[in-house]
Amino acid sequence: MAAPTQYRAIWISDVHLGTPQAKAAYLLDFLRTHDADRYYLLGDIIDGWALKRSWYWPSSHNDLIRGLLQKAEGTNVTYIPGNHDEVARDFPGLQLGGITIQRKTQHTTADGRRFLVVHGDEFEGVVRHAEWIELLGSWAYTGVLAADRWYNRLRRLLDLPYWSLANYLKETRHIRQVISEFEETAAREADAEGFDGVICGHIHRPRMRAVTNTQYVNTGDWIENCTALMEHRDGRLELRQWIPDGVGPRRAIASEASPPRNGTPSLVSSPEADPQNK
Repeated sequence: MAAPTQYRAIWISDVHLGTPQAKAAYLLDFLRTHDADRYYLLGDIIDGWALKRSWYWPSSHNDLIRGLLQKAEGTNVTYIPGNHDEVARDFPGLQLGGITIQRKTQHTTADGRRFLVVHGDEFEGVVRHAEWIELLGSWAYTGVLAADRWYNRLRRLLDLPYWSLANYLKETRHIRQVISEFEETAAREADAEGFDGVICGHIHRPRMRAVTNTQYVNTGDWIENCTALMEHRDGRLELRQWIPDGVGPRRAIASEASPPRNGTPSLVSSPEADPQNK
């Protein structure tokens, strides 16, 4: 096996362990092939809401937890709980197996930019259509994913290609507007606090864009998109989709073209890989 690719930092969010939709094996494969000096877990790693309704915890979920704990040996791992694992928010500063819990934090890239790092549900209170944003991370959304799973089992029996109901709903005009408003709200909040950008999760929508001079980055999820954010040694940020060989692609969704010198860096995106362009 080739040596893991080295990065300065890696961000992961919205794994939703405890649900059948969680791609635990995909993420574990990603962790085995990527190393970083610092890791950020941006919430909804474990889906406490789903586990309260019914217990689901296969061995692959244990394997992933062990993999995350192994990463915490000798590296910095910050865990920022989300709304689905919000019980951990009551313990800021607590260290568990080398993983430190924080309500929010900041990250400074190698080229000197300061990013606010949060889960993202805290922006709902200032979004006009907050109820739709909440839906994207709620039990109702989990129901849509469950329907997706059964519907695509039927499609496979009929030799039809995969089709995502969840992504279809996100492409409706109103939901696209709501997601855009969420992104702009998050960027404005970060700018108001003096940051150059914001890195978050929550809405399961991998995305890298500039809002005026503020950088908005969403790490995506490990249910539909299987995406993570990485910082290269020179400070460049890259969103990458990771699906193991033999199953699907490993590709960049968006990447900064070069370390910024003045203002916001330019972006290089892959239209066929970016869910915003589907």
